Amino acid sequence: MKKGIDLGRFILHEERKHANATGSLSLGLEALSSASKIISSHVRRAGLEDIIGRHGTINGHNEEVQKLDIIANRLLIQHLSGSGQFYALASEENEQPIYPEEGKNGHYIICFDPLDGSSNIDVNISIGTIFSIHKKVRGDEKDFLQAGKNQIAAGYIIYGTSTMFVYSTGNGVNGFTLDPMMGLFLLSHPSIKLDKKNNIYSVNEGNFNKWNDDIKKEIENFKSNNFKARYVGSMVADVHRTLLKGGVFMYPSDDDNPSGKLRLLYEASPMAYLFEQAGGIEFSSITQSILEILPTSIHQRVPVFLGDYSFKSLKE
Repeated sequence: MKKGIDLGRFILHEERKHANATGSLSLGLEALSSASKIISSHVRRAGLEDIIGRHGTINGHNEEVQKLDIIANRLLIQHLSGSGQFYALASEENEQPIYPEEGKNGHYIICFDPLDGSSNIDVNISIGTIFSIHKKVRGDEKDFLQAGKNQIAAGYIIYGTSTMFVYSTGNGVNGFTLDPMMGLFLLSHPSIKLDKKNNIYSVNEGNFNKWNDDIKKEIENFKSNNFKARYVGSMVADVHRTLLKGGVFMYPSDDDNPSGKLRLLYEASPMAYLFEQAGGIEFSSITQSILEILPTSIHQRVPVFLGDYSFKSLKE
């Protein structure tokens, strides 16, 4: 597919590859696209409007909610529900799933983190929306407890120097950049591949003393092999750089977070899906793939390792 094609046309082109496609997933992805354009507009004006800073409330994860978190969450629920394509929605900001009336005949369920990295809003660092789509199977909350390998689409929208929509439906990974003049996402990064090693590692080394010995040794191994450290503290930003340039991203468990800190359904699973589709490596432990984990709750946390083949020593 040539660069410059808009996301809507690309989605329709991909749909035609599936003889039994109904167009439902395409409409769902279009709803995500529409919501993300509005969120992008709010992010661009954040310093000019009273929408930066803390909202004054705490979410179910005992984290302070930012004003833009509320705005992004509301917009996504509104657009995804209104599309009529989703039987159920699970947001990182909501304790329980949402079952929109418009989606009672929907074929899909979706999990999303409305604004990953929102604690960085006030300092103008890239933030993003992450999403994961599965088929509806049972018609209850257990539909969310499917392994990541069963995702039919996953991706993220990053709001940075430009706004990009990066996603996969199981046929590779493609990135689209929003043209603000045209109001369209245009294909800018076709067929993203992690087929080369890049000596960059991304991890919060402030937690070094809380890690187990294997993780500490891996970090020392990176340093002894002249790896460069790059860490933003916004998962979307760190993962986006790693996906495009190679290297590794890590968020291991530690003494304070023995089960890991990142959420399986909203962050780990969709990002692992993208890395697998791009030919990279993903795992939660040396013996377990993130995509093989069967969730036990919709807000489950797991350790996360994503990257190119620089992880070879840790995997051995």
